[in-house]
Amino acid sequence: MTTDRDLSLPAMLVTVLLWASAFVAIRAVGDTYSPGSLTLGRLVVGAIVLVALARPTAATLPRGRVLGLVAVYGLTWSVGYNIALNAAERDLDAGTTALIVNIAPALIALLAGVIFKEGFPRPLVIGMLVAFAGVALIAVSTDRGAGEAPGASTMGVVLCVVAALFYATGALVQKPTLAFMSPVMCVWLGCTIGAVACLPFAPTLIDEVSTASVQDLLWLVYLGAFPTAIGFSTWSYALQRISTGQAASTTYLVPAVATLISWAVLDEVPAALAFVGGALCLVGVAITRYRPRGARPPATNGATARR
Repeated sequence: MTTDRDLSLPAMLVTVLLWASAFVAIRAVGDTYSPGSLTLGRLVVGAIVLVALARPTAATLPRGRVLGLVAVYGLTWSVGYNIALNAAERDLDAGTTALIVNIAPALIALLAGVIFKEGFPRPLVIGMLVAFAGVALIAVSTDRGAGEAPGASTMGVVLCVVAALFYATGALVQKPTLAFMSPVMCVWLGCTIGAVACLPFAPTLIDEVSTASVQDLLWLVYLGAFPTAIGFSTWSYALQRISTGQAASTTYLVPAVATLISWAVLDEVPAALAFVGGALCLVGVAITRYRPRGARPPATNGATARR
């Protein structure tokens, strides 16, 4: 399911920009929408935008194991990731949140070692320790600078790690499904399954939308139409053509872009110590992907992330 021209690089750059803006949008509406209702609203908008492009029919819908994998992808990334992320950004600024969530590429390598029996080479173990040291440093910085009870910002950091786990799981599960369906169809199904799972939040969403400002309503539509519908479609397009690890590593750019947008739009900048912790996170992720010159890459198995 590939075309003659590979546009995976520009597709990933679009993904980076839109996903970075999502951290800012979520932070901007954190006082208006609760985590579950914001997830539902975002997924409903995304599904509506994508239905015209996916044009689902009974003949094009996946079945059996593939549908099961899409359901797992929808529940982990569309639902679990978004709810955890939305909750985390009630305590943390957009840039700090993006820094922590970007330990996901290292978690992808870790999960691949368990699921696909790729083992745990020394760079992976060392890199994970460095990355989580960075997370701990960010937690210390938020406790000192937030002016709130220590548990509040610490919980935000924990929620970011949970979101990163959902992100890594979703990326690994999504990869093999793209051999059987188009990227747009995969994202539409993920949004639709996620929206159905989030229906218990519908009454809360209706109440919050009824009192939301026009600006907050526009932010909700933006989150669904752009970072979700377009951003995840461009991600899936690239993921169909490159390895999960290569795609995930490109998102290292997201924290920097998110911090710049947050600074311009919300006038928020992470604490100085959080920048140091974020740098450690990214260094740790880079270490996990280190391979000595001349070493042969491990054989891939479906969604295996190359380190």
